[in-house]
Amino acid sequence: MKKLPVDTSSLLEHEPRSDFGRRLIERRMELGLSQQAVAAGAAMDLGYLDYLESSPGPDPSRATVLRLATVLQVEPHLLLGSGTQEPPGQGPPAVGARLIDLDTSESLNLLARGGVGRFVYLEPRGPVAVPVNFRMFEGDIVFRTAASTQLASRAAQQRVSFEVDHIDDALREGWSVLVSGRSRLVTDAEELGRLQGLELKPWAAGPRNSYIRITPEEITGRRIRAG
Repeated sequence: MKKLPVDTSSLLEHEPRSDFGRRLIERRMELGLSQQAVAAGAAMDLGYLDYLESSPGPDPSRATVLRLATVLQVEPHLLLGSGTQEPPGQGPPAVGARLIDLDTSESLNLLARGGVGRFVYLEPRGPVAVPVNFRMFEGDIVFRTAASTQLASRAAQQRVSFEVDHIDDALREGWSVLVSGRSRLVTDAEELGRLQGLELKPWAAGPRNSYIRITPEEITGRRIRAG
């Protein structure tokens, strides 16, 4: 199959509102409060509250989060989507939750953020999934590994999959994207130079100078969204 002709360079320009903003809106609507009422209760400019709700990447101060949490009668960590040690997905489903199929553009939009995904390849024992830090480059998925690892030896022109997901327990929502395609170990010096410019930094310690590049041939995605 041919490489998907999708340019991801402009995808981040069309990001939806942040998870923090969506949590604010969700809780405000649950309580039946207007933006004006929340802004007044939190001693906050109405325009700033609108920014927090609509911006793709707000960075509110701790004091701001505490004031909003007080007005919205919720624990601060639930607005931030963190602070629990429980396994994800343990709570009840959201009211009116829907399972939505994502098209290729929406799926790539989520992948364009990078982060951690699972590289899935075949071993004699069966499929193996390994978590790795990744970035997108020219429509391909790129991650680093050590030359001595099985990932490096298995990546030579093998048909593989790559899975990325996100779970938001505060909203009872989540999404997953599955990519199928061909992987290869990058050996060209010029190409390696360009990939090194990504400043891709694996969490695992030790030298990881081998770059694996996955060319997508099929992309599917699904999202669970509250009603």
